[in-house]
Amino acid sequence: MTSPVAAVTTRVAEQGPLVDLVQETLALTRRLFLQLLRRPSTLIAGILQPLIWLVLFGALFSNAPDGLLPGGMSYGRFLGAGVIVFTAFSGALNAGLPVMFDREFGFLNRLLVAPLRSRSSIVLASVIYITSLSLLQSLAIMATAALLGYGWPGVSGLVLVLFTLLLLVFAFTALSLGLAFALPGHIELIAVIFVANLPLLFASTALAPLSFMPDWLGWLAALNPLTFAIEPIRAAYAGPLDLGAVLLDAPYGTVSGYGCLTVLMVVTVGLFLMIRPLLNRKLA
Repeated sequence: MTSPVAAVTTRVAEQGPLVDLVQETLALTRRLFLQLLRRPSTLIAGILQPLIWLVLFGALFSNAPDGLLPGGMSYGRFLGAGVIVFTAFSGALNAGLPVMFDREFGFLNRLLVAPLRSRSSIVLASVIYITSLSLLQSLAIMATAALLGYGWPGVSGLVLVLFTLLLLVFAFTALSLGLAFALPGHIELIAVIFVANLPLLFASTALAPLSFMPDWLGWLAALNPLTFAIEPIRAAYAGPLDLGAVLLDAPYGTVSGYGCLTVLMVVTVGLFLMIRPLLNRKLA
């Protein structure tokens, strides 16, 4: 018969790798947040930029005639979903920069030779940090939009907003981390971020509905992952939540709320599977 002491020792030994992974991930995540506290300009700029977009564009189209947008929605409320998604997207797209700077300054090499139980903690820490930062920035934009009179989603709507943002952030965090290991330096990564940021925003339904766009741009917007995140969030603000309803009348057919979330899930899983071999090779 196994003694209680031996059973406890066996249990601790079995849980050892998981406990070590959690401790390593928390330590690396804490380091990233300490860097943010010492240089809070990243957080402030991440909130100010979309806030300026929300205020300026909302004021610019505040006198738009009734019926111009689907469902008689005001432009400020229409724009709010796009700005929320743009905030989370921009934060996720910058996820690779801390890893890239760690590479260039040699800290990543120190981590790779350290006796870590699992080097996956390096990636997990970045994902947790960027996800927390992006959600914090998005919630700040949502609160500001509510103060400007653009509304606030109900309980179920808020759950949908947070779930949609998580999928979007996970997807583009994976892409950014992959680029951080694939590109030679931070100049190239920043160039990719600048090139991808605004075109993806304008080629989506963040600023205008598909019906306002020329055919070629409508096709691009209907294939843009940002669009599949914007429409469920816009529906969460519009009123009673019905994910079975048609949210996107795309050139290739109609897409429901469930369809939008399914596309986001597929994109997220696909990007993680795509970068996994690269991460395994670089962290080996």
